[in-house]
Amino acid sequence: MVKEDSSRSTVININSNNVPKDYITWSTFNTVFMNSCCLGFIAYVFSVKSRDRKMVGDVTGAQDYATTAKRLNISAVIVSVISFILIIIVLSQQK
Repeated sequence: MVKEDSSRSTVININSNNVPKDYITWSTFNTVFMNSCCLGFIAYVFSVKSRDRKMVGDVTGAQDYATTAKRLNISAVIVSVISFILIIIVLSQQK
């Protein structure tokens, strides 16, 4: 008589460190609200490319596009904030 082991289990390890962020939400926000010098739109394009590379399984390509999208998003925010501050300063100086 063979005794079966009913305590078998299957373990699937999912490594979440390999999946890069694609910054699509941040890029969409910058495209709609902070699109100075078209940096938000360009960041959105790189975010979509990063998501496409991630779906294909090209983690290195996805990470490269994601890094570029992140840098463009940071640049868009900085340029927009400085522009808004300068506009407020110029408008406050006028009577």
